[in-house]
Amino acid sequence: MRTAQELLSGPGVCFRMTNKITNSLAILAVGGLMLVGSAAAQSTTSNTSGAGPGVVDPGHPRVNQVNRREGHQQQRIGNGVANGTLSSKQATNLEKRETAVQNREKADMAAHNGHLTKAEQQGINRQQNRISHSIARDKASNAK
Repeated sequence: MRTAQELLSGPGVCFRMTNKITNSLAILAVGGLMLVGSAAAQSTTSNTSGAGPGVVDPGHPRVNQVNRREGHQQQRIGNGVANGTLSSKQATNLEKRETAVQNREKADMAAHNGHLTKAEQQGINRQQNRISHSIARDKASNAK
C-alpha cells in the first residue's frame, strides 16, 4: 500500500490537477463570453435610435435646428472676417462664445441619450441670440 506522500507526488495527481484547472478556466472563459455576448445583444436591440452621448440623431428636430443655426452663425463670422467687417479679435471672441454653446449642447445631449429637451433648446437658442446680436453689432461698428 502507498503512503499519502507517494500518492500526492505521483505523475497522475499532477495531471488530474492540471485537468481541473484547465476545465475551470475553460468554464470561466465560456461564461465570460456568454456575458459579453448577452450585453452586446441587449445594447443593439434597444428601442432608441442608437443615439447616445456624443452621437447625433439625424432625425431629431431640436438637435437639427440648433446645428443649422450654429452653421449659419459660423458662416456669418467667416463672411465678416473675409470682407473686413469683423476684426480678428472680434472673430476670436465670437468663436470662443460659439465653442461654449457647442460644449453646452454636447453636455445636454449626453445627459439625454443624444437628444435635447425643449428647455435645453431654448437655453441654447438664447445663447445663440446673444451671439447673433454681437455679430451684427460688431459688423456694424466696423462698417462705418
